[in-house]
Amino acid sequence: MKLKADRATLLKALAHVQSVVERRNTIPILANVMLAVRDGKLTLTATDMEIAIVEDVPASTTRNGACTAPAATLYEIVRKLPDGAEVELDHGGGDAQLALRSGRYSTSLVVLPTEDFPSMTAGALPHRFNLSAQVLRGLIDRTRFAISTEETRYYLNGIYLHTAETEGTRVLRAVATDGHRLARVEEPLPEGAGSMPGVIIPRKTVNELRKLLDEVTANVEVALSDTRIQFHADAVLLTSKLIDGTFPEYERVIPRGNDKVLRVGKKDFADAVGRVSAISAERSRPVKLSLARDLLVLSAASPEQGTATEELDADHVTYEAGPLEIGFQARYLNDITDQIEGDVEFRFADGSAPTVVRDAADASALYVLMPMRV
Repeated sequence: MKLKADRATLLKALAHVQSVVERRNTIPILANVMLAVRDGKLTLTATDMEIAIVEDVPASTTRNGACTAPAATLYEIVRKLPDGAEVELDHGGGDAQLALRSGRYSTSLVVLPTEDFPSMTAGALPHRFNLSAQVLRGLIDRTRFAISTEETRYYLNGIYLHTAETEGTRVLRAVATDGHRLARVEEPLPEGAGSMPGVIIPRKTVNELRKLLDEVTANVEVALSDTRIQFHADAVLLTSKLIDGTFPEYERVIPRGNDKVLRVGKKDFADAVGRVSAISAERSRPVKLSLARDLLVLSAASPEQGTATEELDADHVTYEAGPLEIGFQARYLNDITDQIEGDVEFRFADGSAPTVVRDAADASALYVLMPMRV
């Protein structure tokens, strides 16, 4: 194979594919990216056997062919070339090294046989629908912070994407939980998604997809089966295995009768949480919320550093129920308020029961927080 490509275009594609490559693997070929020239274009492919990413790159090609090269090394070389450079890649076939030339710079990279490169064919993906990149970004951003990192509960290590019904209307719903907090976000059900099975998209796939979506403005084609999901965004095709497990019946942990309602300005609340929690280097320490009529006092304490309090009064707070004290981990409060645009609405039952948090300006998202003892 032989081709010339613009450095910026090649670098963007290499950034996508090398991100999927597993750094610590025992199978050498999985550290490589497949480079294939056919029909006047360059196609890059990388996989870790759980996710595969394929991207087409515009290139001036003079000889068809394919080889595999170390993904991280190739990315670093191209990244360090000057802006506006043209990159020439030349591989003569077989065991020959891959020659890379750009201006007065040249290098040769050891290749591995293309026949050793694993194929992660998607098979039949019977359920297909389109989502706008903006909607998909919103589903991910407002839920992924609640994905569990506890490997023993592997079925919580992703986002549960499924159809549901809200007030008589069918919706596409994304849910994530780690047992301490839960995030549930809904969007109108896209055409073609009505018969899809509920699937758990792994955390790594969610993160790789989210990186791609920063550069996508058009619709994303989604195709899935019981075991795999595929996202087609612009010139990139991301295929992933799904988590083989049963997501818990999350609806049972969403409180229905919480009647003590606090409404507080998002920025005022987030800034106050940041200031009082700064007293402790341990992010897991609780921030206590003490409530009285139209008054919220936030406080935190650290045996090593001391104490901190801040009051938010009727200019920033609406609360009409009886006095209440409840504590939450500061990081969990911040993770939720980061996703909220309008005022933050808390619905409490008492100081020890799960609390519902919503964006007063957006009914499509709901969060549940387990309190901490304070």
